[in-house]
Amino acid sequence: MSSPPAANGHATRLPDIGPDVADDPAWAAAARASLAHTDARLDKRFDQDDGMDRILALRARAVDHLLKDAWLRCIPAEAPMALFAVGGYGRGELFPQSDVDVLVLASADTQQRHHEAVARFFAMLWDAGLPISHSVRSAAQCTAAAAADQTVLTALIEERLIVGEPVDEALLIDAIGAARVWPPRDFFVAKREELRIRHARFGDTSDNLEPNIKDGPGGLRDLHTLGWMALRTFGVRDLEPLVGMGHLGQDEAVALARERRALGRLRYGLHRVAGRAEERLRFDYQKTLAQRLGFADDAESLGVEKMMQGFYRSAAIVRRISDRLLQRFEEQFDGEALPEPLDDRFALRRGYLAARDPAWPGNDAGQVFALFAAWAAHPQVRGLHSRTARALAEALPKLSAYSGAARVQRDAFMALLRGPRAVETLTRMARLGVLGQWIPAFARVSGRMQFDLFHVYTVDQHTLMVLRNIAAFAAGRADERFSIAHEVWPRLRKPELLLLAGLFHDIAKGRGGDHSELGAVDAREFCAAHALSESDAALVAWLVEQHLRMSVTAQKQDIADPEVIHRFATLVGDRERLDYLYLLTCADIAGTSPKLWNAWKDRLLADLYFAARRVLREGLENPVAVDERLAEARGSVRALLEVQGMTAAQADALFAAMPEESFLRFRPEQLAWQAQAIRGATPGETRVRARRIADDADAMEVFVHSPDRDGLFAAILATLDRMGFAIHQARVLVGPQGAVFDTFEVLPADAYATRDPADIEHGLGQALARPLEGVRTSRRAVPRQLKHFRFAPRIEFGITPDGRRTILGLVAPDRPGLLSDVAQVLRRQGLRVHDARIATFGERAEDVFQITDEHDQPLTDTDTQAALRDALRAGLDTPT
Repeated sequence: MSSPPAANGHATRLPDIGPDVADDPAWAAAARASLAHTDARLDKRFDQDDGMDRILALRARAVDHLLKDAWLRCIPAEAPMALFAVGGYGRGELFPQSDVDVLVLASADTQQRHHEAVARFFAMLWDAGLPISHSVRSAAQCTAAAAADQTVLTALIEERLIVGEPVDEALLIDAIGAARVWPPRDFFVAKREELRIRHARFGDTSDNLEPNIKDGPGGLRDLHTLGWMALRTFGVRDLEPLVGMGHLGQDEAVALARERRALGRLRYGLHRVAGRAEERLRFDYQKTLAQRLGFADDAESLGVEKMMQGFYRSAAIVRRISDRLLQRFEEQFDGEALPEPLDDRFALRRGYLAARDPAWPGNDAGQVFALFAAWAAHPQVRGLHSRTARALAEALPKLSAYSGAARVQRDAFMALLRGPRAVETLTRMARLGVLGQWIPAFARVSGRMQFDLFHVYTVDQHTLMVLRNIAAFAAGRADERFSIAHEVWPRLRKPELLLLAGLFHDIAKGRGGDHSELGAVDAREFCAAHALSESDAALVAWLVEQHLRMSVTAQKQDIADPEVIHRFATLVGDRERLDYLYLLTCADIAGTSPKLWNAWKDRLLADLYFAARRVLREGLENPVAVDERLAEARGSVRALLEVQGMTAAQADALFAAMPEESFLRFRPEQLAWQAQAIRGATPGETRVRARRIADDADAMEVFVHSPDRDGLFAAILATLDRMGFAIHQARVLVGPQGAVFDTFEVLPADAYATRDPADIEHGLGQALARPLEGVRTSRRAVPRQLKHFRFAPRIEFGITPDGRRTILGLVAPDRPGLLSDVAQVLRRQGLRVHDARIATFGERAEDVFQITDEHDQPLTDTDTQAALRDALRAGLDTPT
């Protein structure tokens, strides 16, 4: 927080409303025009990158001018009342769309006598378009209100007299003084708790896709909170005096002032672009604001990504220094306890880890790594002591990167990676700037965002999320999110290699080129510098280069196809690489977005893992014969059904009614479930079954057994869409007797979708019992965020390896009902869908279908493909 500079009259001349404006409407119109003129002048200065402190102060002074004029017109000169600016306006920082907070100070009797005059005063201001937030109180009422609510006190302590006498200001200051309400320590504790709760409301991170500039962690409100604490504790209206008191370093004060101006510039511009009091950097405004602030696209980054990276870095600095200053305020009240030595270099001070040597750490990165080792070895540590944290920050620029460091320092870093709580240590090093200093490539992706809906974290925060997921695998117990990760983890020869792969997998984002390949080069260089063996370095580099391969294979290809599994297993090559890659893939997907990982993806990756492991065990040169796979699958399913009370003969009778291909496509327990579903079905009967994929999971599997009819697939998708479900996978098979065996993996797409499988069975069964021509896709509004990521659909055709089916690849902007609309187009074109792989990456739908014509022949004619392409483009443009 900083006191605004005085606004000299010659800096921005304010139009004089003039005494000739007699009636209220005319005055309000003139006042509105005056403020608009001032705003236009200030906007020009803003666009010329003039100082933010000055611009905000000038706007506050312009409003002062209007308030004084209105006061003189409404309030009798002899009335014993005073007008104060409070809150942000009192601080002299008035953003374009911020409330104008004022207090009228008057005794209870005076309030009653001049009630109409005060009401007219506020009415004139509202008519002038000023967003006035006001209170009318006596000194005693101020005391009572402040005592009851510390937020009232917070606004009042920033008072600034607009109309009145010095005695009025003295009266207000006395009424809210620490001797009457909220002693400094109580106020500090209350504001610190308020800050904690506010941070928790935003997930304790500023690295959101649409961050809140004002209230989010590391935002302007954090700086205001420090200012309020300083004002209440030391009576200073600026953080700068804390430097002389020894509570704040000069470098820290400079950094906070710099980031306050940067955040203020973003907020001012956001208010102008939004045209209202918007505090969130929403997608609606990000590109426009970036352009206004002069951020331009280049080959490596979009202008909007540069702007957002600047915000995230500012927020990180504010949080880092705020943590230190809060600790110093705490010490101011509770005193500095005697140090409790931990070893010859470090001690605990009130639970905080502190260096014992005042000159620590010098220029020795080894000392820095020793600090983190001591931190990891003592889990009772509350955090880093403020003086040690400041010494660390001051030493960072002098510490060399790993490429120029001594071998002993590199060994110390690897010891941290192999030691206890390695991921906690890496997270701490990242937040304190050490990791970016040691690995400059990590510093380059710090705060880097990608302008899409798929990556909900900045690159550095995503990396830390991936590392946390890896740490969860190491817990040694089953995690409901990752069904087999706890079984795979113990087989890792060197767990630190997986951590290194996680650390480097996205480190080359934003450089241009393939970030996986570039990151693999970085990883290999790092491993070589840290004396890892050639085989270990090769494994880490391979994991970084191939970190997307398992995800893409599972989500976009048919992993029931032996050829797909064989190609994937050939790429992996051995069991060790498969174990590492599986865990890295799970951690990566789950660390990309809280909504991205689900039970369906867990099962999909587990199926791919086991299928590839089997191929590797039996030998890449020995592909399994189809007849052998069929016999094995039937035997496994038969055994499951016998446990459920079915005889072998009954099971074989059901198998005869099921598609042979299903025994190659599904797991035994799925086949047993399907067999039970069709047991006793009469010819022409439709049966629908649904179940949860995992206990307490939203992901569900839906099975439809029905006579094949024109439009059946489209009707099922349309019904599921109307019920609020998103389809993630569809498989369409036809049995020997002409009945379809359709299987769908679905997830609730909105809050209204049922979580009860019985509801799906009932709703879908009823819909399919009616004429299919009446089933239509629902029309739901496109979510706000999706509207900002539109692009032309891409439609491609291919052929399956056996030549029996056409592969239709579709990349299009996601929206509600998209898949159902595609199915309707395919239906109208007389095409059959045999398989669908549905993948959604934020705003992008990347779907793959296997289709044939009505005679089960592939679409080899280019005219037919062109007609389908045109029909899809027209269908995808349907308004929603």
